Amino acid sequence: MNGKAPFRVIPERLLFCPKIRYTNFMKRIMSILSFLLGAVIVLGGLGGCRKNSRTVLNGEVAEKPGKIIIYFIPKNLGNPYFDALSSGFYNAIAQLGEDNFQYYYTGPDTAEATSQIPYVEEALRNKADAVFIAANSNDALNGIFDRARQQGTRIYIINQDIPGSESHRNAAILPVNFDTIGNSLMEQFGKLMDYEGKFAILSATDDAPDQNTWISLIRQELAADPQYSRMELVEVAYGDDQYEKSVAETEALLARHSDLKGLIAPTAVGLPAAAALIREKGLSEKIRITGLGLPSEMLEFVLDGTCERFQLWNPPYEGYLGVYLIWAEKRAGFVPVPGAVFTAGRLGEYTILPNGQILTLQTPMVYDLSNIREYAILF
Repeated sequence: MNGKAPFRVIPERLLFCPKIRYTNFMKRIMSILSFLLGAVIVLGGLGGCRKNSRTVLNGEVAEKPGKIIIYFIPKNLGNPYFDALSSGFYNAIAQLGEDNFQYYYTGPDTAEATSQIPYVEEALRNKADAVFIAANSNDALNGIFDRARQQGTRIYIINQDIPGSESHRNAAILPVNFDTIGNSLMEQFGKLMDYEGKFAILSATDDAPDQNTWISLIRQELAADPQYSRMELVEVAYGDDQYEKSVAETEALLARHSDLKGLIAPTAVGLPAAAALIREKGLSEKIRITGLGLPSEMLEFVLDGTCERFQLWNPPYEGYLGVYLIWAEKRAGFVPVPGAVFTAGRLGEYTILPNGQILTLQTPMVYDLSNIREYAILF
């Protein structure tokens, strides 16, 4: 499980991924491993994360040079979204030199509140320098996080934060400014539904902090904006970020609500699962669907009209940024306090916000027929 595996050589226009030590490496090697950072960096979304001022580091090695041990623990394995995010770790490591790192991509098979604890414990046994984790609970991991930090392992929440438990982590890397998600999803969805009709939400787990934040923002938009007054949220279902369960939950929603007109799935597993079922049942014209998904997973559904448009950010950027963050700490004495600035390779400068968060992008991207092919080859 902890051996090395070769990576294929890919065209020079793409970044290569070298041999890196790993655990439970992604079950499906996707084209995302090529992660084209140079050609399609979303410059517009990055501006709000940076400042014109530069934090000057002392230029000295903060700790004795040695391999930086990184663990990335996703919500669950076999999830293409986290495979995409992991590719960003690989490419940053490729740029900084594979001999400087040991990288482990490991985690549970199911996204349950405490299922990640054994993997954090494994990281501690291996004296990890940093654990990047997409936590399955806001507070169930606080104890192990505290123990890790006492031991000297940095805890970075990635792809989300843990509201109410921020004091138990070092920082949080968010894919986008979450405050924009509710408005952005509802704006696109309202247009698809002509601002009227019943709709449902297909989420991941009922304890997922990121999902619950987005659903809360959707509810707020629905209640506050009069243009949605003729739209009604009838139910929130949970597919636990498992494809088959997401299909089953979508089918159950359709059975319980025969007059359903739309579905939002803010999960990269749930969205293609729901789209596949809706297409199979011949309901693409009746039920409008959107959400958060991977271009590679949603390509066929956009091309055939099942899903006219959906949104996401750029998952590989999160892993890429994370590697440069721990590199700055270990190699240049960077301290991630509010207001401090570090450089994340080709992505440029990032500022630690007052709440200890780092925003990878400011707003999500919309994917449709105009750009889906371009991004589907990346992630």
